[in-house]
Amino acid sequence: MNVGHSAVARWGLQFLNAAPDAKVLDCGCGGGANMKTLLKLCPKGKVQGIDYAAVSVEKAQKVNASAIEAGRCAVQQASVAELPFEAERFDVVTAFETVYFWPDLPQCFLEVWRVLKPGGIFLICNESNGDTDKDEKWTRIIGGMTIYKDTELEAYLEQAGFRDVQIHKRKSWLCVTARK
Repeated sequence: MNVGHSAVARWGLQFLNAAPDAKVLDCGCGGGANMKTLLKLCPKGKVQGIDYAAVSVEKAQKVNASAIEAGRCAVQQASVAELPFEAERFDVVTAFETVYFWPDLPQCFLEVWRVLKPGGIFLICNESNGDTDKDEKWTRIIGGMTIYKDTELEAYLEQAGFRDVQIHKRKSWLCVTARK
């Protein structure tokens, strides 16, 4: 996770202009590499991560141990379908290579909208954009995976209340930003 998706994550992060003191939530934090990068992008901020898998939470905690010890980072096991945070807590919410697996995507987007502060940014970064022949191969191999096209994500985001939806593509990659 931490190495295999690093190129698409670096590309996607160029579309995020987070404040140095931003409070960030990484949904589906995996091995914690993107959290580590977000901590560097927001040197005075705080980064929290959630993941459904206990093994990912453990790995992300190890990767970000010094930031956790410094009080700038936290990682916990949770589902994006029921985020364990109060409303309007975060300036930025990110989702790298994870919306493919979110149950009830419209409901999950409502949860992200709920925890974002007014004006906050939601960044989705995917290696597969739904426009290539390879996408069907991946959904057959990986159970529970749904690859969304940019137009589908845009429609779900707007239904949840997001505005200023921006679509960026490169190769088969897709990055979407939306503002609350």
